[in-house]
Amino acid sequence: MSIRRQSSSRALILVAVVAGALVVGGCSSNSSDKAAATTTAAASSGAAATSTGPAAPAAVTVEVKDMKFSPADVTIKAGDTVTWKFDDRAPHAVQGIGDVALGINSPIIHKGEWSHTFTTAGTYRYLCPLHPDMKGSVTVQ
Repeated sequence: MSIRRQSSSRALILVAVVAGALVVGGCSSNSSDKAAATTTAAASSGAAATSTGPAAPAAVTVEVKDMKFSPADVTIKAGDTVTWKFDDRAPHAVQGIGDVALGINSPIIHKGEWSHTFTTAGTYRYLCPLHPDMKGSVTVQ
């Protein structure tokens, strides 16, 4: 067998090994759907589901409407994002109360959204600086 033929054979074997690994590894753009399906199937069969890694960050929406934050109090995990969705007859903003919440400071918004990602555990109180009776809190676990 010549050197050229050996190199071609090795290249074909390498391609076959990589392709096999991708098939076995489940290379897919919707891997979260597969994980959900696996968890559901395991739960329905009575087998214990196991986690293969950290959960993806979640997003929580707080509606700013009718002169209130709804829900006013939310609980999330560190790394999650809260989005305030403004849709009211008056403009509002989100401003942190106290030292812990200093980084929470949205612009004044009449209609639209503003988001903040919380990376550290704690309780973050906030209010609308234009309407100080509008208050809420984000508890980060």
